Amino acid sequence: MRSRDSKRLVVNASVARAAGGEEATVSVSISCTEFLETFRDECSHHVVTTPELSEEWEENQSKFAATWLRSMIARKRFDYIEPPVNQALRDEIEGTTTSANEIEDIQKDFHLLEAARATDQTIISLDETVRGLFARATQRVGEIRDIVWVNPDHTKDRPLTWLQNGAPPEDHRKLRAWKIV
Repeated sequence: MRSRDSKRLVVNASVARAAGGEEATVSVSISCTEFLETFRDECSHHVVTTPELSEEWEENQSKFAATWLRSMIARKRFDYIEPPVNQALRDEIEGTTTSANEIEDIQKDFHLLEAARATDQTIISLDETVRGLFARATQRVGEIRDIVWVNPDHTKDRPLTWLQNGAPPEDHRKLRAWKIV
């Protein structure tokens, strides 16, 4: 059972792949490790996964991330969901670009949006390319404007403090506020 202050956060496999545990020496690996440790040890938040996300984690997770996920399951802070596919929304977002590569990137990570929309509207991911594509789509697609996207490697944005403070839906973290390049 979730506490009132806990959030359900969708953690992309990019974070699981980068987290290196105590042996981490590269900054992104250290950032992801610290984020997941803080998530597990200092917060009551739940990790959300879907069939697609579980498959991605299974294929890409580091040893540290595999152990972290098992500990989240053991602590009953793991929510497995099967959000409904929203084909109309997918089509609308894909319609915001004509680039085949961008459409492929959108399709590859659309399940993150569906999971976030079905829970507490928050995605944790290192993927800035897709973040930018979804942010650009918010100009025409209102349903995703308030999705919060946090990159654990943006240390200047203080993701650990944000997590410890309850993962609030701060405006500057929402897709609609992301700088579109």
